[in-house]
Amino acid sequence: MTGRPQGVEWLNELSEHDAEHELMNCCGSKAWAAAVAAARPFADDAALACTAGEALSALGWADVEQALARHPRIGDRPRGVDREAAWSRAEQSGVIDSDGEVAGELHEGNLAYEERFGRVFLICATGLSAEEMLAALRDRLTNDDARERTIVREELWKITRLRLTKLLERPQ
Repeated sequence: MTGRPQGVEWLNELSEHDAEHELMNCCGSKAWAAAVAAARPFADDAALACTAGEALSALGWADVEQALARHPRIGDRPRGVDREAAWSRAEQSGVIDSDGEVAGELHEGNLAYEERFGRVFLICATGLSAEEMLAALRDRLTNDDARERTIVREELWKITRLRLTKLLERPQ
């Protein structure tokens, strides 16, 4: 053991600015990152998850859209060398291994979704194949906006929760 803080203790010890910066890698809403950072210190991972979930639920739609703006389209290779881009590439690994036809259909589906709803199609891609993501995309295109906003929040929370876990497991 190095004596350096790990996990939630590490997050608790960061400055407010640094905590917000790290949390933005998990959810791209400035309001969310500020709310979670301000709620520190956390007793444990469960307390962090509870606060993070409540903060996400409390976001206005403009804040959710701000978070969505940081997510690439499903099937687009996320650019950059930062932690968030690396996580996104790993999360979308099911698309990378897909055949060209499915990738093309995902691209077309993304465009149709963006035209219909005015935002990127968001799905927690971890563990899903390209075919499963395409099926979900097609299914969700039939939703009305209110139902889709509910699903988007659910998917954003799944992604955020996974990324919080990754953040706390960061290499020391």
